[in-house]
Formats: sequence, C-alpha cells, structure tokens
Amino acid sequence: MQPRLTIITLGVLDLGKSKRFYNDVLGWKPFQDTGGIVMYKLNGMVLSLFPQHELMEDAKVKNDGIGSRFTLAQCLRSDEEVDALFAHLMQHGVAITKMPDKVFWGGYSGYFADPDGHLWEIAHNPFLEMDAEGNVLGMKQG
Repeated sequence: MQPRLTIITLGVLDLGKSKRFYNDVLGWKPFQDTGGIVMYKLNGMVLSLFPQHELMEDAKVKNDGIGSRFTLAQCLRSDEEVDALFAHLMQHGVAITKMPDKVFWGGYSGYFADPDGHLWEIAHNPFLEMDAEGNVLGMKQG
C-alpha cells in the first residue's frame, strides 16, 4: 500500500448543519454535493462529510458511539488493485470489516481496521480524477 491519503470522511450527526459550517463559517466550496455526501477538495486530497449512521453501516461496524467516527481512504486505479491490496491485507491477518464490493455511489470499496480500530476505506472511484501519483485533481466531467 502506498503511503498516501486520498480522502478523510467525517461521520457527522447532522449533514445540513455540518455543510453550513464548512460552507458558511469556513468559506469552503464543495466540489461534490449529492445531498447524501458533501466533498471538499483540499490540497490534493478530499474531506468528505457523510451521515455517521450511514458511514458505520457502510463499513459494517457497530454504531454504538464508541470508536471511529471517521475513515481514512485511499483510492486506487481499478477494482483489481483494490482486490489485490485486500488479498495482501488478509495474508497479514488484518481485521477486514467489509470485503470490497460494488457500492451505492458507483464505485468499488472495502474497509479494514488498523490495530487501534481506525477505519481505512480502500476504493476505486471511477469519477475521481487523479494524477500519476494519486493526488486528487477533481471530479471527471461528462
């Protein structure tokens, strides 16, 4: 796994309230806002806001208020790269919370937990435009 971070996803209790904070208080402009998730392009990476209960459901972990309320994500170039990384993780006994599969937003992703329970999403996002090093450039048009 390359040492890079593509997306930090915050699990939020009130998406509208969080969106207003980032938009109105911080003055950030979302580059993606589907109504269910809001994404802000930072310096080569993305901060996304996602309802906490949906994030915990997507990662297949208990939503009991204990542990991660955010995920770190790395986007790879294909479903096959995602599968290869998960095969490597499984060989090393890593705690997989969700095996990769097609997801509601049109990509392919799975989750694993580090030794402290921090969630990592490994995904192929066919809509995300990245450079050769995996830095986020924006969303693909068309």
